[in-house]
Amino acid sequence: MNEDFLDSTFPAVRAEVVIPARLASTRLPEKMLLAETGKPLIQHTYESALKASKPVGVTVAVDHPRVFQAVSGFGGTVLMTDPNAASGTDRVAEVARARSDIDAIINVQGDEPEMDPAAIDLCIDLLEKNPQAAIATLATPIRTRTNLEDPACVKVILDHQGRAIYFSRSVIPHPRTWDDQLLSKSPPVYLQHLGIYGYRRDFLLSIHQVPPSPLEEIEKLEQLRFLQAGYSIVVGVVQHAPRGIDTRNDYEAFVRRQRGW
Repeated sequence: MNEDFLDSTFPAVRAEVVIPARLASTRLPEKMLLAETGKPLIQHTYESALKASKPVGVTVAVDHPRVFQAVSGFGGTVLMTDPNAASGTDRVAEVARARSDIDAIINVQGDEPEMDPAAIDLCIDLLEKNPQAAIATLATPIRTRTNLEDPACVKVILDHQGRAIYFSRSVIPHPRTWDDQLLSKSPPVYLQHLGIYGYRRDFLLSIHQVPPSPLEEIEKLEQLRFLQAGYSIVVGVVQHAPRGIDTRNDYEAFVRRQRGW
């Protein structure tokens, strides 16, 4: 790691976890409220986030009274946000505006109930050790060609300081001649971007001023808007990715894991 890039004093970052949770969902209707385990899905995500050691708290940012009531029902901290917010990031920015007492927000997706609490702590650690970075996020090695070639699996490449160079749905770096050994190399050649972000509060307060970028429009990846605008995104690498809940099959598999089947 380049010592000039890191701040040797490592000032502490006071961070809050924010979980944006919409009622509507395309592939699995109202998935935040599914409760076949005995708890709504959003409660599992909330309780997992509470296990992280570095955040000062966890807040769920919701868009509908039913989700608000569900979170209130299990004693969670919840904030009603604009139902017309364009994205989860905009919803998180609403929380940032209301919280002048924090330095950063860790955005955890509501449909990732098995998020490793250590991943949340790592995002905060990355912001502390990389004061020039506006955003911290995570990636995990890609070890199968099926995953590598799947456009839904977003790839990221890094510089020597662990900062993102580019995100893509395509295979990056693209080998001129394929070799299966590329998938087993250490350190890994191919990295899958994971949907957890650490944002500095001052960045979130100005996020509405960053217009959509040409690269974002082509790839349909919001993180390219910030990268193309010149913001530094630092990326930590973890060995395992959480299993998000996108479909009915995903949810049923999660229920089985919870029941120990």
